Amino acid sequence: MSSITRPVEILLVEDNPGDVRLAVEALREGKVHVNMSVASDGVEAMEFLRREGRFADAPRPDLILLDLNMPRKDGREVLAELKADDDLKRIPVVVLTTSKAEEDIVKSYNLNANCYITKPVDLHQFIHVVRSIHEFWLTVVKLPPE
Repeated sequence: MSSITRPVEILLVEDNPGDVRLAVEALREGKVHVNMSVASDGVEAMEFLRREGRFADAPRPDLILLDLNMPRKDGREVLAELKADDDLKRIPVVVLTTSKAEEDIVKSYNLNANCYITKPVDLHQFIHVVRSIHEFWLTVVKLPPE
């Protein structure tokens, strides 16, 4: 069981508003209280993680759900920056993307992603996947302290 007693902070890095809405809905019914922040692209994600500008008071996420294909800065670039930063590299990153490309899977793991999940196109399967992520990462896994 997770040792976190406060609400779990999740950063969802996703440019598709429909996927954001579905993820929020899927997590809302979980047994663990979750605060979800959303970054709509990689530039915004890094500003959030580094608490820059309008994100000066942003919470440190316990878990990051990262899409790969986004404008301005893609998820691969975010993952590389994140895992190269001594202050941020321990935050678990779940790559949650539509890409099934072997090259993306290998590169994500080479950049130290904690897992790689291909988003299902079916609505009910997408919700099931998000709930499974929630169940595993927020109730089974012991997350690192801030």
